[in-house]
Parts: sequence; C-alpha cells; structure tokens
Amino acid sequence: MDQRGVLSSSKPNYPVVVMGKVKLILALAVLALAGFAGWRIGSCGLASIELREDMRDLAAQVGTRIGLTPQSTDEDFRRAVIRKAEEHEIQLEPEQVTVQRTGTDEAPIIYLAADYKARVKLLGFSFTFHFTPSSAR
Repeated sequence: MDQRGVLSSSKPNYPVVVMGKVKLILALAVLALAGFAGWRIGSCGLASIELREDMRDLAAQVGTRIGLTPQSTDEDFRRAVIRKAEEHEIQLEPEQVTVQRTGTDEAPIIYLAADYKARVKLLGFSFTFHFTPSSAR
C-alpha cells in the first residue's frame, strides 16, 4: 500500500515503456526516410535551377558584347550548355538543347533551353521528373 492506502503494483509498467520506444523509433525512421527523399528530389530541382542560371549567363554573351570573344555559333552554345549540365550531373544530348536567335547582328538575342528527364530512385521505387530550364527571364 502507498501513503494514500491504495494497493500499488511493485512491477514497473514495461509494455508501455517498450511501446513508447517502438513508436519513437518508427517516427524517427519515417522522418529520416522523408528527409532522404526530400534530399534526392530537391537535389534534382536545385541542379535544374543552377543549369538555368548558367544558361542565362551563356545567353547574355557578355564577352561578345564587349568585344573580348567572337560571336558563338549554335553548336558552340549547345556544347556549352551540355558542358554546364555535366557540371551539375545532368546528362544532355545535343537534340535536347534548343538555340534560337532573334534581334540584329549588332545586338543579337539568344534564347537557350533544355528539355530532359531525371530519374530518382528511392528504396526500390523509381520516379521520373521532367525539367525544362531556359535562359528566359
């Protein structure tokens, strides 16, 4: 009996403690899985954003505008976009890169775009995401 005169069990309540720990471990496992999935998917999206910024820099043709480099051909732009994509671990083929020219010879406007799919594998499942970064603002 305790001080209030109520019979109390001398055995601790082990099943409740064990179930609490199991729930905590499961919750942490789900949280870790969600974090891992977010990381994998987010890294694909971030690579696409970085490629878009690189494409904007290429299309601006800063060196050409100030006379440091000659004007690039469409193939030069395609190769440059593919090279930048490889820096971000994105695999592109020349057919996936679009180069369009408008404006005048003195003030050309270059539009660059890419169209690709990235596959993300998570615990035996595979998801495909479609990205279309471009130099357009």
